[in-house]
Amino acid sequence: MRSVERLQELFLKYLQKELFDQSPVELYEPINYILQLGGKRLRPVLLLMGANLFSDDIDHALPAALAIEIFHNFSLVHDDIMDEAPLRRGKPTVHIKFGQNASILSGDAMLILTYQYLNQLKNSEQLPSILQIFNQLAIEVCEGQQYDMNFETQESVEIAAYLKMIELKTSVLIAGGLKIGALIGGAAEKDANELYEFGRHIGIAFQLQDDILDTFGDPEKFGKKVGGDIAQNKKTFLLLKSMEQADQQDRAELLAALSTTVDPIQKIKKVTHIYAKLKVQKQATELMEKYLQKAFLHLDQVDVADSRKILLRNLANELMMRET
Repeated sequence: MRSVERLQELFLKYLQKELFDQSPVELYEPINYILQLGGKRLRPVLLLMGANLFSDDIDHALPAALAIEIFHNFSLVHDDIMDEAPLRRGKPTVHIKFGQNASILSGDAMLILTYQYLNQLKNSEQLPSILQIFNQLAIEVCEGQQYDMNFETQESVEIAAYLKMIELKTSVLIAGGLKIGALIGGAAEKDANELYEFGRHIGIAFQLQDDILDTFGDPEKFGKKVGGDIAQNKKTFLLLKSMEQADQQDRAELLAALSTTVDPIQKIKKVTHIYAKLKVQKQATELMEKYLQKAFLHLDQVDVADSRKILLRNLANELMMRET
């Protein structure tokens, strides 16, 4: 098994080789910009790790890894437009830097490029099943985004509905990438499915951690504006859990703070204070840990040597302790 660092290097080398130096520049420059903004390259690395569990020859999985990364960044470009987000990974979002129209069109092109890279599979017999997996996760990501948008206008949202939303919006891409990588590496269907479930649970835990960092993280390390979810009245686990267990006074203070439009800094400060009072950060962390342990149960069922699975286990643990 190759280390995470080796896989990151392998993927970044491939990405640099594949950047789009073509016309019209106005279409491809935003794509190159978002693809080079950095990050851990979690999704393509996990796809490569899925392949590497079952095969030492993983170079033929690189096009699929890039496809997953392009699709992920496509979704970020459009999400940032919908959220009116000013920053992504500490830099101006694509629509801020290049304009909204260019961002929409470049995002559309990224979706098409995703299929072009998936179509480069070395084993063409695998293409129908892998396209089926990808198509399912792609539509689920869109469903998750719609549920997220629906929540903005709903007065109340059940925590179960929120967890389903983040499963669709975040975790199915991680899970699907792992399954695609496993199949490219020669995994049996049963093992590929267990790896999918591992990724699905890790993805939910990852998003819960993201909720925590958005409110309680260090902005210098997080790469995004801390408190953005509060400023936009996003119905995160922290907010939903606070509303669920707040007494009448705390609930009234929370609703009053959320309705504030004059001073976003004070709004974030007040809501964060209520979260701290109700100890919802601790509860979010406990739920995150619960999903992490469920993920490991599925990883245990994958029929490869434990020595090959240790890197996935270590990476999952590191992701839950991240500050960015």
